Amino acid sequence: TQEKVGSDLDKWIGSELNFLVSDMTTCLDNYDPTGASRRVHEFVDLLSNWYVRRSRRRFWKSENDEDKLSAYNALYTVLTTLSKLIAPFTPFLAEEMYRNLVCSVDTEAVESVHLTRFPEAKSSLIDHQLMESARLAMRISSMGRSARARAGIKVRQPLEQVEVKLRSNLEGKALEQVEQQVVDELNVKKLTVMDQDSEIYLKAQEV
Repeated sequence: TQEKVGSDLDKWIGSELNFLVSDMTTCLDNYDPTGASRRVHEFVDLLSNWYVRRSRRRFWKSENDEDKLSAYNALYTVLTTLSKLIAPFTPFLAEEMYRNLVCSVDTEAVESVHLTRFPEAKSSLIDHQLMESARLAMRISSMGRSARARAGIKVRQPLEQVEVKLRSNLEGKALEQVEQQVVDELNVKKLTVMDQDSEIYLKAQEV
């Protein structure tokens, strides 16, 4: 269901966020600000190009149900934490984010992001399997969109199915977690995993 997809997205971005906090802490403890800033760049790319884009319908729908509130809460947590993570690198941007997101709604909040403590990673929220599954979904979706482009079929045109050839059984298990996301992203009715000895080909079958 779409609620399950939304819940998985929220868990995934929470896992990525805590993994980012852990990585940045390690980088900064080892006097590696370049490595830390690169990790922020990678995370923001995942946030904007996958989480926010995949959650657009959840943000925009009219009813204020649990799924919509969960999406807003997850994004709010990410952005407020991110403001603290980037404070040493972009102090004015971080301050603007913090004041708009935190001080504007919480009169008892610390008045500046630079007076807050640096975030601490919650290892219990880091799910490496889920993060690998999400990256697999992104790769398949990217290749699927490229295949559509080569065939001259836009994403808004629904197709009957997409056939995917995986590299290992581990990828097969990972795909099970994110299959619905790939189906939604590529606008197809179903996803079929090809046999390892099958030839890869490009075939578009319209609904």
